[in-house]
Amino acid sequence: MASMGEPNGVVSTRPVMADNRSFADFEPAVKKPKRNKFAFACAILASLTSILLGYDIGVMSGAIIYIQEDLKINNVQKEILMGILNVYSLVGSCAAGRTSDWVGRRYTIVLAGAIFFLGALLMGFATSYAFLMVGRFVAGIGVGYALMIAPVYTAEVSPASSRGFLTSFPEVFINGGILLGYVSNYAFSKLPTDLGWRFMLGVGAIPSVFLAVGVLAMPESPRWLVMQGRLGEAKKVLDKTSDSIEEAQLRLSEIKEAAGIPQECTDDVVKVQKRSHGEGVWKELLLYPTPAVRHVLICGIGIHFFQQASGIDAVVLYSPTIFEKAGITSSDGKLLATVAVGFVKTITILIATFLLDRIGRRPLLLSSIIGMVASLTTLGFSLTIIDHSHEKIPWAIGLCITMVLAYVALFSIGMGPITWVYSSEIFPLRLRAQGASMGVAVNRVTSGVISMTFISLYEAISIGGAFFLFAGVAMVATLFFYMFYPETQGKTLEEMEGLFGKFFGWREEAKKLKMKKTMEVNGDGTSNGQIQLGNTTTK
Repeated sequence: MASMGEPNGVVSTRPVMADNRSFADFEPAVKKPKRNKFAFACAILASLTSILLGYDIGVMSGAIIYIQEDLKINNVQKEILMGILNVYSLVGSCAAGRTSDWVGRRYTIVLAGAIFFLGALLMGFATSYAFLMVGRFVAGIGVGYALMIAPVYTAEVSPASSRGFLTSFPEVFINGGILLGYVSNYAFSKLPTDLGWRFMLGVGAIPSVFLAVGVLAMPESPRWLVMQGRLGEAKKVLDKTSDSIEEAQLRLSEIKEAAGIPQECTDDVVKVQKRSHGEGVWKELLLYPTPAVRHVLICGIGIHFFQQASGIDAVVLYSPTIFEKAGITSSDGKLLATVAVGFVKTITILIATFLLDRIGRRPLLLSSIIGMVASLTTLGFSLTIIDHSHEKIPWAIGLCITMVLAYVALFSIGMGPITWVYSSEIFPLRLRAQGASMGVAVNRVTSGVISMTFISLYEAISIGGAFFLFAGVAMVATLFFYMFYPETQGKTLEEMEGLFGKFFGWREEAKKLKMKKTMEVNGDGTSNGQIQLGNTTTK
């Protein structure tokens, strides 16, 4: 990319390129770039992998009613079957980082779909509890791959101006998958018991077929291409996925710098010093992290932990049980109520995608988690009253249902999508695949523990007590996010390291960064020509 210099005798408030020509159509403070349709399409195709997890979560909440009746399993076997996929997905998420560095992000997505396709078929044709567990194991590996690779790929093809919007797509499709799972439960509930749950689980293979076909239209991640020395291909992808040619050049320059490639290298193919895949990365992440890497790692893992520890999978997976405890006894009533949960989750996550790049990550995250504390506390209160009453209390039942819907809405407006957006964008390029896979691993372990112990938990401390516990965890999360999490809205992926490393002192660094960019864009005649991508609001 051409070097950037000061304007020759001209004081301008616009960014200036090396040849002293201003480009009036790139004024972030005044005119927002149009949404890049090609990057939008790539994000949708990559995020289709997330439907796999969402469908499994949604469909198991209803299918388990008929599985328990057909296979005569007890409550311990029931909760293990419900949550074990999250533990099995660890195999996929731990392998996905290395696999995506080896064969590329694109073919890792294909692999995720193929593995889940096989798992869904095995579950659909299961004849026993043991056979069903084998299907859960295979599907879990596919889910682990999908959860790690979708947000990483999307973050790497997205321009900074819409990265939050596009990177939230995996969570959108998880919610869409949950809704499809709930609808599938209701649609097949009228079939004979031994056929109904098998159809519910087996049709989960269908999204995998669409994924395999759709991925053929996707380009490879430009960051992965640069890491392989394929600069010509990376430039073509960046030209298509950036808001302007200038932004594409800047993104390529930053990726080359992060990959250790000299800026003067402009050949289509260059030789890159190869390391065996993953060598040195784990040491830098875990054994000898810099203060910035340590801060990033704590934030990346922490947000995944608290997303699940605040009880979302307990509510989504066991919503029929919660509604039964609240006083809804018919199977149709419970399944219809769960469809309402899925509908609310899907609508609110769609709203969230449009707010991420307007309001920012931090305000949405904090308002979401505070609302979750309130709704979980009220849910625990209403369930406790119902549990201790010998007759139906209509207002408590209504309050319980309202709080379940409020909780999933508040989760989906902030905590749900921001977990994937934030954790995929804060890791430096050299650590991104492995860092993201660690976050997903923590996410799945926590989810597995919650979903495999929820029945035992509420039997031990009451169902109201279980939600009081989740409210306490969410309160701790509120303090954690407030103290340690800087705003990342509008920051390019490779410049974020400057925001991390001081833990409690990140606010001062954010102020300095904002002041620097204000001077560069609106400056005093000493603009260095750098282009700010996206919004610069710091919360």
